[in-house]
Amino acid sequence: MSKPLSDHDRRKQISVRGLAGTEDISALKTDFNRHLHFTLVKDRNVATRRDYFFALAHTVREHLIGKWIRTQQYYYEKDPKRLYYISLEFYMGRTLQNTMVNLALENTCDEAMYQLGLDMEELEDMEEDAGLGNGGLGRLAACFLDSMASLGLAGYGYGIRYEFGIFNQKIVNGWQVEEADDWLRFGNPWEKARPEYMRPVQFYGRTEQTPDGVKWVDTQTVLALPYDTPVPGYRNNYVNTMRLWSAKAPCDFNLKDFNVGGYIQAVLDRNLAENISRVLYPNDNFFEGKELRLKQEYFVVSATLQDIIRRFKVSKFGSREIVRTDFSKLPDKVAIQLNDTHPAMAIPELMRVLVDEEKLEWDMAWDICVRTCAYTNHTVLPEALERWPVDLFAQLLPRHLEIVYEINRRHLERVAKMFPGDHDRLCRMSLIEEGGQKRINMAHMSIVGSHAVNGVARIHSDILKATLFKDFYEMEPTKFQNKTNGITPRRWLVMCNPGLAEVIAERIGEEFIRDLDQLQGLRDFVNDEAFIRDVAKVKQENKLKFAVHLEEHYKVKINPNSMFDIQVKRIHEYKRQLLNCLHIITYYNRIKKEPNKQWTPRTVMIGGKAAPGYHTAKMIIRLITAIGEVVNNDPVVGDRLKVIFLENYKVTLAERAIPAADLSQQISTAGTEASGTGNMKFMLNGALTIGTMDGANVEMAEEAGEENFFIFGMRVDEVDAMDKKGYNALEYYTRLPELKQAIDQIAGGFFSPKQHDLFKEIVNMLMNHDRYKVFADYEDYMKCQEKVNALYKKPKEWTKMVIQNIAGCGKFSSDRTITEYAREIWGMEPTMESLPVPDDL
Repeated sequence: MSKPLSDHDRRKQISVRGLAGTEDISALKTDFNRHLHFTLVKDRNVATRRDYFFALAHTVREHLIGKWIRTQQYYYEKDPKRLYYISLEFYMGRTLQNTMVNLALENTCDEAMYQLGLDMEELEDMEEDAGLGNGGLGRLAACFLDSMASLGLAGYGYGIRYEFGIFNQKIVNGWQVEEADDWLRFGNPWEKARPEYMRPVQFYGRTEQTPDGVKWVDTQTVLALPYDTPVPGYRNNYVNTMRLWSAKAPCDFNLKDFNVGGYIQAVLDRNLAENISRVLYPNDNFFEGKELRLKQEYFVVSATLQDIIRRFKVSKFGSREIVRTDFSKLPDKVAIQLNDTHPAMAIPELMRVLVDEEKLEWDMAWDICVRTCAYTNHTVLPEALERWPVDLFAQLLPRHLEIVYEINRRHLERVAKMFPGDHDRLCRMSLIEEGGQKRINMAHMSIVGSHAVNGVARIHSDILKATLFKDFYEMEPTKFQNKTNGITPRRWLVMCNPGLAEVIAERIGEEFIRDLDQLQGLRDFVNDEAFIRDVAKVKQENKLKFAVHLEEHYKVKINPNSMFDIQVKRIHEYKRQLLNCLHIITYYNRIKKEPNKQWTPRTVMIGGKAAPGYHTAKMIIRLITAIGEVVNNDPVVGDRLKVIFLENYKVTLAERAIPAADLSQQISTAGTEASGTGNMKFMLNGALTIGTMDGANVEMAEEAGEENFFIFGMRVDEVDAMDKKGYNALEYYTRLPELKQAIDQIAGGFFSPKQHDLFKEIVNMLMNHDRYKVFADYEDYMKCQEKVNALYKKPKEWTKMVIQNIAGCGKFSSDRTITEYAREIWGMEPTMESLPVPDDL
């Protein structure tokens, strides 16, 4: 296959990349050469590609610094309400290209590098992904930061600077193998350490009653060292801050009471404190109640709240003089958003600070706490809900346990008043779960301690009110809201798919990048022959480019005219990669049965990481790779069906794969996927969706028109009915011959000839204890896939449907999501005005 154009010249034509003036190019080259000179070690006179990357990153960063300082000055002058988004995960990916997009520097940098004999894309490829997240929750936080800055909101992201992010996935003999992600090995050009804002965080110890109130004493101290990363808004001169905390042992750590000869061990033991920020827990939608994880959760919360209160007390830029001491004003100046229950310790910690340190009365402190905090729920899966053992709390955070008990006592008094005599309700609503090992239910604490609770798609928020949080909803219905997730169109369209962004801009202008609702204007072009042709051409170019990438990495010959059918997300039973596998096997069997029929060619790609301890998920990966080994080497099938497992799926791979997709698979059991955001990225990039009525799929189908969506499977009420009646997998296995054949092949070793019973556990699970009812949706899924095949054979009709989908994407911008949070939860107002640049002052 001939290599597609990655031409510098073709990129130059794309106006959404920013205009490149001659003076700008010349100045940028000068800056670049200066940075290169200082980057290079004196005894090295040959620059490596990495040296060039760092020189370019520092050059681009220089364009941010003035705006960054000016933004912070502006916030101090205006003293607006500030939003603190606390998250244990920020899945940022790469920063260089996104920064160039948001500062309109892309074409300038590209031309400058070209004139210096360097290839922009090669330099971009030197950057490590900042993989400080597992999946949707962490990537959502990253999109939200982009939108807050682009909407001129004084928003701060607070999290942990993990030394090791999400593991790198290698596939070895078909199995997932994990490797540590040493992403900081070569340094991070985007962060700035701020040791002057280092904060102490306390653990362990005991509590003491004193005449002056309760004291938490004999604690162990760990220092939290902040690193700041600039977050530029889209071409509006705002640059916000993401502050990530790193754990440092204090100088006297373990040295106070060491005996003779214990000095070396005491210094080595500093690692114990610093392990707090060592590694991201690699679980998605699963709670692992480990002490280190609870330490991480309290660490980020304690350091962040100290920072919030410091900033609240001081209002002059660059001054440390305390000018504000009236905490009743805190909710007017501070909003705290908890990204799931992981930072829920913010509630008892804020109470501890207000009551124990600032000496406020409990009732006043509680009112302030509730009006300041808000909680976003991300899942209804019971195994994902955080329930910390009371014993662990008592040891690690003794004062907080007392505070949680007091919060619970007062909470249950209120419940008893509203529902007298309803003992069962008291048990259900308690923050403390009794029976066996006592546990603290962090979701209950988050609801009680917040003024707003939201789900992340309409159907998800409805399910929360009807099931998981029903009792709380009945008690305080106005507390519950919906905020359907969104994605930033800067990274997920302009940056990753400039060709599509350009053909859209040629029709409706560039304003859609800041106001995605304007995509509705594309409905006028659904029957426009030239537009249909342009959209199809961009898709084909993206497919060719991705096909080259795949052939280089997987040594599989790709048919670029085949349908690129993609399912990329964490591997989990509820996401039903197994249903996808059953379709692949059935399609393979049909081709084998009638090899002379005109089959729609498909390249099926499945990617995603399995949590290292999730055995079933790892077996699912092994099954996918095994199916690929058989299908890809069958000469009868040829290039009509290929199966590829996309290794080490991460943000940067998503940015390549999503623009190349024809079909997006969003096939979770109805009622299990809270929202999904990958679904939105595929829709915005011109893929059609095959999906269940789950999460945000429901609203996507509504926006695009159900006739432009491939919907199949049980709805939530049908799943509930089946749960009551009982799901019988055997009934489907017996009744559906193609399903039986596929299962028998998996069970009988057709895909594992060297070990016939390799997949017996998967078969056993599907037949006897499948919580996610894969077989129940199989028949409808297969019929729906036939409709997909039929439409793909009519390229013009397919592309018209793609245009309808793109035109319906406006709602799924994170700008819309953040605007709703700002107005309806945080009490803040976004602005479309730009900040005056430093030069204009």
